[in-house]
Amino acid sequence: MADGVVKLRLEEPTGGRLPHWTPGAHIDLVMPTADGGSQVRQYSLCGDRWDASAYEVAVLREPNSQGGSQFIHENLAVGDMLSVGTPRNNFGLAQASRYEFIAGGIGITPIMTMIAAAEKLGIDWHLLYGGRSRRSMAFLAELARYGDRVTVWPQDESGHLPLDFLDKPTEGAKVYCCGPEPLLAAVESATTNWPGWAVRFERFVAPSQPPPVRTEPFTIELSHSGRTVTVGTEQTVLEALDAAGVPVLSSCNEGVCGTCEVGVVGGVPDHRDSLLSDAERAKGDRMFVCVSRSITERLVLDL
Repeated sequence: MADGVVKLRLEEPTGGRLPHWTPGAHIDLVMPTADGGSQVRQYSLCGDRWDASAYEVAVLREPNSQGGSQFIHENLAVGDMLSVGTPRNNFGLAQASRYEFIAGGIGITPIMTMIAAAEKLGIDWHLLYGGRSRRSMAFLAELARYGDRVTVWPQDESGHLPLDFLDKPTEGAKVYCCGPEPLLAAVESATTNWPGWAVRFERFVAPSQPPPVRTEPFTIELSHSGRTVTVGTEQTVLEALDAAGVPVLSSCNEGVCGTCEVGVVGGVPDHRDSLLSDAERAKGDRMFVCVSRSITERLVLDL
């Protein structure tokens, strides 16, 4: 499919139907580690969402892999069993009159499902797709059928992606971008004139964050029991809850996957994730406890 990229088709062992998913969704894959433990990695779904018999993901072999992509490329074989999480979507496709899709490298995977949805809905769209070289860019054969609605931009042939078309917002349009952090930073800079709700990103890794608003310890109250837990200066909310025997499912511990989302019913969270929009942060009704903290002395969680 492309240099360094392998596509997996994951089927339910008994042939049963898999849970439905929406464009932009991802799944967790649980894989063994060399020391006998396990590791969890997130991969965007890129197959036919109407096919309830299988999930499909495309995995890039990362040169600095922490083990996930290395295991898939070197050890995984047809017929092997993997634990797969239920699809989650932090990059959902919202209604628009036009979509500007921008993808870099393996960031094309969630965009493929968005293109399919836009086609079914008859909504105008364009894709700007960059990569190191044509050989490294997945799905080029599938995208060729869309003609001039797809602009393929290999860096070794054409340089960096041209983003000047984003200088002025298009009424009714939304921008969806997925790829490496330099691309996301460039698109974020190019769309400063767009309303925040019209530009959505999906990140592979968390960007650098400013210091937390509150460096002092604060108190977490669990609304279901009234129990309180103190979060120390050098502690995450997730760590404090775990130490207190309050388990919360987590995965990336970087605020990019959305696994550890918890409802907030009191207090003001200090959002430090890479998932929520400005409007969602302003509502203050949920947070990702692996990275986010509190602005107020007390935070009441829906736990």
